[in-house]
Amino acid sequence: MDRQGRITSHLNGLFYRTISILEEGIIPIYVFDGKPPEQKAQELERRRKIKEEAEKKLEQAKAESAVEKEELRKYAQMAIRLTDEMVKESKELLKAMGIPVVQAPSEGEAEAAYINSLGLSWAAASQDYDSLLFGAKRLVRNLTLTGKRKLPGKDTYVEIKPELIELDTLLKKLGITREQLVDIGIIVGTDYNPGGIKGYGAKTAYRIIKKYGNLEKAIEKGEIPKSKITFNIEEIRNLFLKPNVEEPKEKLELEDCDREKIIEILVKNHDFNEERVRNGIERLSKAKREAKGASRQTGLDQWF
Repeated sequence: MDRQGRITSHLNGLFYRTISILEEGIIPIYVFDGKPPEQKAQELERRRKIKEEAEKKLEQAKAESAVEKEELRKYAQMAIRLTDEMVKESKELLKAMGIPVVQAPSEGEAEAAYINSLGLSWAAASQDYDSLLFGAKRLVRNLTLTGKRKLPGKDTYVEIKPELIELDTLLKKLGITREQLVDIGIIVGTDYNPGGIKGYGAKTAYRIIKKYGNLEKAIEKGEIPKSKITFNIEEIRNLFLKPNVEEPKEKLELEDCDREKIIEILVKNHDFNEERVRNGIERLSKAKREAKGASRQTGLDQWF
């Protein structure tokens, strides 16, 4: 936090991690969520309750002197809420850094997939397989700088490697269409129908869709009881196949950074160390020059 008690970890992470990503030869495009579909309300409510519970546990842990620092950190991270002001500042910082920023009309995941399907990016980077349901041609998971990920709720780290999934290759291997992949996702469960159809796992869902072609046919033939369907299938299917997306209005290219604006946001407004920030700006400028001079996304290509 800064001297006024305002959270600054989002700015710190965006500034220094973005520089490190660029130094690896990767040009990032940041996509911000818009208004979520109504069908996501149940999932968003679930997440809200988790944060509320974490806030209660955090306050309780603060009151107990014997509680370890790591436990406090765990609850603090779970309780963090991304406010409108934090989002606004994040966009301002990235734009000052000359990094492409896209505001999605709805789901950021869908917009990132759409950008990739248009050939405007090398891949969509996400931990969420929904990117494939939204039509991303390539999905990169486990995109980290350290090659490690902390296990949830534990003070333990595991080594991870970047994972590349190419949609066309995946569909060919499974012998299905993207529409059928969406139906498998609906059976297993998505953010729009959490829990999916009770009693059906991924392998069973694949077998059913492979056999009947689509979810409606499987229901018609009695493979899945109609009584188990508690949601509108076509509505959810269309959220993936016809999402609310739009082509970016601006070119998704690196621009020159606004040094004074970066200093204003980080140093003057939020008490960051000026010397460290200026050193970061020098690293940023150098990394962008090298990234512009190299073939696009060579950094990602060399990982796979």
